[in-house]
Amino acid sequence: MTTTIHRVLMIGGDARYREVVQSFAKADFQVIAVGWEKFAFSLHNVTHDRLANIDFSTIDSIILPVSGVNDQGVVELSPYADTELVLTEEMLSKTKETCIIYTGVANAYLKQMVMNSSRSLVTLFDRDDVAILNSIPTAEGTLHIAMEHTDETIHDSHVLVLGFGRVGMSVARLFAAVGAHVTVCVRQSKDRARLKEMGMRGIYFDEIYEVIDQFQIVINTVPYLVLDDKLIEKMGSDSLIIDLASSPGGTDFTTAHNKGIKAIHALGIPGKVAPKTAGKIIADVLIDLMGNYIK
Repeated sequence: MTTTIHRVLMIGGDARYREVVQSFAKADFQVIAVGWEKFAFSLHNVTHDRLANIDFSTIDSIILPVSGVNDQGVVELSPYADTELVLTEEMLSKTKETCIIYTGVANAYLKQMVMNSSRSLVTLFDRDDVAILNSIPTAEGTLHIAMEHTDETIHDSHVLVLGFGRVGMSVARLFAAVGAHVTVCVRQSKDRARLKEMGMRGIYFDEIYEVIDQFQIVINTVPYLVLDDKLIEKMGSDSLIIDLASSPGGTDFTTAHNKGIKAIHALGIPGKVAPKTAGKIIADVLIDLMGNYIK
C-alpha cells in the first residue's frame, strides 16, 4: 500500500513556529522550511530551502506566520529569515489545486490573492479554540508589560479594558485576579450583566469619554480606532496604554506621543512570552485540520 506524503511549505514564522515544525515532523509530514536561515532544524523530514527554489506544484499546504502578509505580500514575523519573503499570486496558482493556505489572520490582500488563485484559506485566529487558548499567554504578557511600565502595583490600580471578546475577557479576568479595579467597555447588555456577575464593572463605549481620566492603565483589544485624539487628550499624562489589536491598532499613537503618554502596540505577545505553549496550540489545531494526511 502506497503512503501519501503531505508536503507542507512553512514560510517564515517566529519562535512559536519552531514548535509547529517539531510537531509536524513528529506527525510524519514532510516540511519545507523557507525563511529559517538563522535556525536549523535537525529532523529527517524537515528540509531548508529558498523561496525561489520551491517547486510549488508539489505543495499540499502552505503555512504562514500568525500575522500573514502585508499589503505588498511581504510575509511578516520572520525573524529567522536573512532576506525578505514575498508571497505572490503566481506562486499560489502553481500549487496543487487542493492546496490550502493557513495563516493566523488575513488581510484583504491575502484573501484576494487566494481567491484569484482558486485556492482555500484558513484563518486560525477566527477559530474559537485557537483564539481562546491564545488569549491566555496574551493576558499574561499584557500583565507583564503593565508591571514593567508602571511604578505602582497592579493591585488596587484602575484598569480599563476596551472590548469583551476572547482576548478582552481573559485580560480583564487576570487583572481582576491580581487585585486591579477593572472596568470593561462593552456593546451589549448581556456582557455588562456578565461582568457584574464576575465582580467587574461594565460600561458602554459611548460612556468612555466621561470616565477615561479615572484610569491609570487602558488596554485596547478592538481592531479599529477607539482611543482617538479626544479621548487621549482627556487622559492623564502618566497613563499607560497597551494596545493588543492587530495593525494598525486602535490607538492614535501620534496624539499619545505628543501628550507624553506611554502607548505600547503590543503585537505577537504569545510568541514573546510563551512561544512553546503558543506554538503547541497552533500545531495541535493545524495537525487536527490536516488529520486525514497523518500516516
